[in-house]
This record gives sequence, C-alpha cells and structure tokens, in this order.
Amino acid sequence: MSPSHIHVPTDCRTVTEILSRVGDKWSVQVVVQMGEGPKRFNELRRAVTGISQRMLTLTLRGLERDGLVTRTVYPTIPPRVDYQLTGLGCSLLKTVRGLGDWAIQHRDEILASRRRFDAGDGDGLEGNPPAAA
Repeated sequence: MSPSHIHVPTDCRTVTEILSRVGDKWSVQVVVQMGEGPKRFNELRRAVTGISQRMLTLTLRGLERDGLVTRTVYPTIPPRVDYQLTGLGCSLLKTVRGLGDWAIQHRDEILASRRRFDAGDGDGLEGNPPAAA
C-alpha cells in the first residue's frame, strides 16, 4: 500500500466536514446559481426554490468562511452586497456540474434499479443473503 492510501483519522474527519459543507442541499444549489456570475442576496433567494432567508444567510456565511464565495459590500444607499464564487468555488462548481452530468446520464439505470428493489428483487446486498425481518 502506498503512503497516499494510509488511513489517517484526522484526514477522514476533515474530508467529512468539507463534504458536508459543499455537498449539502442548499450549498450545491447556491454554488450552481453563482456559476452564472455575481448575485445579490435576493436574486439568490428567488433562484433557489424553497430556501428561507435564514438558511440562505447561513449557507452564504459557510461558503464564505470556507473560501468558496466572496462577499462585496458597495457603499450605496441602501448598501448593495454581491456574492461571487472564488477560484476555489469555481473549481467546486466544475465538480458539482460533473456530478450532475453523471446523475443525468445514469438516471434511467438508477430509476430502474430502484423499481426492481422496491418490487422486492433487491432484498439484500449483492452476494449477501437478505437481512432477517
């Protein structure tokens, strides 16, 4: 086994923490919306269906904290605030789009598998006996 494959608990915790930030429902949708360019808060709120003002605020703060989004305040009356992806955020967007493309490409297979499973053809894991009831 090469050194890059050695299990390090702190690495796992860090990866889990980062993936829970960038992979949550709202962060993914906000990042995708900002892929079209800088957005104001209310633009994002209208574009991300179902997100509350509080959840959008928390999501943007988390993305900003992680270096994925920048927040620019313009000294106007009322103040104008724009949110934009950083270079790191743009690299995440590429990954998110790739995952979305994969999901679209394989959705028919996944839906068929779900139907088979739900019909009772997928009681156990591959090669394992079904779990006892």
